[in-house]
Amino acid sequence: MTFEIGKYQIELLNESDFKSGSKDNVNEYLKNYLTESDFKLPTKIGIKTFKNGTELDSAIIGAEGGATGLHKTSQIIESNRILICCCDSIFCLELPTLNLNWKTKVDQATAFEIFKIENGFIVHGELEITRIENNGQIKWQNCGADIFVSQNGNDNFEVQSNFIKATDWDDRIYKWNLNGVEIE
Repeated sequence: MTFEIGKYQIELLNESDFKSGSKDNVNEYLKNYLTESDFKLPTKIGIKTFKNGTELDSAIIGAEGGATGLHKTSQIIESNRILICCCDSIFCLELPTLNLNWKTKVDQATAFEIFKIENGFIVHGELEITRIENNGQIKWQNCGADIFVSQNGNDNFEVQSNFIKATDWDDRIYKWNLNGVEIE
């Protein structure tokens, strides 16, 4: 995936086969933010920044938990930073340097999507819906009776200006205000 942000281009790459120090890697990265683990990290994402076609910096991120993919709502790119879902965490990297501003574990399993709201973000996780502040601090987390994934594959998660609605595996609907208080 490639994005144009002002005078920069940001490229995101699925690097699940990346191994630190291996000569077999397709890409090399100047910065390594892979979580140390006794287990194989299920998702690794390469990030590269460019200006006028010239690579400025590169980083690789990875964490524990469930695997995530790159898609329309797996990241938010602002003029000075990128926030990206990777396994159980949200990584926030400075643009264009890709210095790590912060990393927050936001779900016990997997962080699927991130949405911008006033003064923070809402993260759709597999087990938890989480609100984080702009600095990555968790403001609140809510769980359901089952995972926040639908059996029929429909997208049953939405963030509006004054509420969040999520549907779990058994089609139970949850609705919270932006302060995490259940409504309706």
